[in-house]
Amino acid sequence: MSAPILAAIACAAFLTSCGSAPEPPPAATTDSPKPHDESSSLPTANLIGTRVVNKALLGKAFMPGGTVGSYKNGKAEYEMFIAKLPSAMDAAILLPDWRKALANAKLIPSFGGYFGTDEGRPVFVFTKNAWIAGVAGLSQKDADAQARILAAQLR
Repeated sequence: MSAPILAAIACAAFLTSCGSAPEPPPAATTDSPKPHDESSSLPTANLIGTRVVNKALLGKAFMPGGTVGSYKNGKAEYEMFIAKLPSAMDAAILLPDWRKALANAKLIPSFGGYFGTDEGRPVFVFTKNAWIAGVAGLSQKDADAQARILAAQLR
C-alpha cells in the first residue's frame, strides 16, 4: 500500500474513534424493591392499624420487608406480620433463621412453624406458600388460633 492510502486509513480510524465516550452502565443498587402494602391479606377483626416495613420485618435482618397489623382484643395487644417472597422455597428458607432467633423455639408440627420468645415477647411464625407470616404478643394457644385465621387469608 502506498503512503497516501495508509495515511487516509489511519485518519479515518482516528476520526471514527473520536466520538463521545460510551456511558457507563447505571450503578447497581443493593436496595430491594419496596414491599407491597398487603393490608388486605390481614384479618380485620380487632385490627387497629397497619404499616408497611421496607426491610427487616420485626427487626430481623434476615427478614425482607412486609406488612404489620396491630390488633387489640380487650387487654390483649398483639401484631400479625406477613411478607410475600418470590417462592414457597424462599419462605421456607427463612424458618430456620427464626428458629435460631427465637429463645426456647419449638416446632409446632401441626402448623409447620415455630413458637418461642423474642426479647421476652412470644412469637409464632409459619409459612404458607410464598408467605412468611406470624403472630407476636400472644400465648401459644392464642397465637395458634389467630395464625389459623391469618393463614386462611393468605393466597
